[in-house]
Amino acid sequence: MVTNAGQEILEKLWIDTVEGEDEFIELKKLGREGTINRLAKSEHVVISDNRVKLTPKGNREAKKVIRRHRLAERLLHDVLDVGVDDMESAACKFEHIISEDVEESICTLLGHPRECPHGKPIPPIRCCKEGKEIAEKIVTSLSKLRKGQGGKIVYILTKNHKNLQKLLAMGILPGVPVEVIQTYPSYVFQAGQTQIAVDKEIADDIFVRFV
Repeated sequence: MVTNAGQEILEKLWIDTVEGEDEFIELKKLGREGTINRLAKSEHVVISDNRVKLTPKGNREAKKVIRRHRLAERLLHDVLDVGVDDMESAACKFEHIISEDVEESICTLLGHPRECPHGKPIPPIRCCKEGKEIAEKIVTSLSKLRKGQGGKIVYILTKNHKNLQKLLAMGILPGVPVEVIQTYPSYVFQAGQTQIAVDKEIADDIFVRFV
């Protein structure tokens, strides 16, 4: 198992070599020589001429860390309204404690985002592909449903974190069953035991799977 310190080294190597233009990173620039030696022993990196490079195994692990970090940034920014100054340090802590199941739940909640708040790509995994395939077949926005139609919420896709916070506070979450009661002048729908009215802009952001 890779330690937190090891994950941070792998993350740095990914950013500089996979996303950047460097092929290696000088050992002295990374520091933590003991951690790097352990990563080399576990075959996550190779060290040659005092330069460090990811192995395929290290690349896979680094990709997971990068993904968790950037999903955490989106969660902190979009849902919890954490400022940019505090977001980075908090995301660094989150990336080490988010389990695979929680990671997929966060990804689904956020609508399988492609980029972090800084515009950097979030590496996709199986849940993103499955979400896309489902969406192409049977998912539509709430605003396109007619009176009497319904389904279950799959995800909320919005760049307006205030709207997202409002919906979450009302209990509008993935998996919640909904049924449209009215479409004009506002959209009124039943969500569980509650009737909720929203404007079209917000209804456009709620994606539902027919059941």
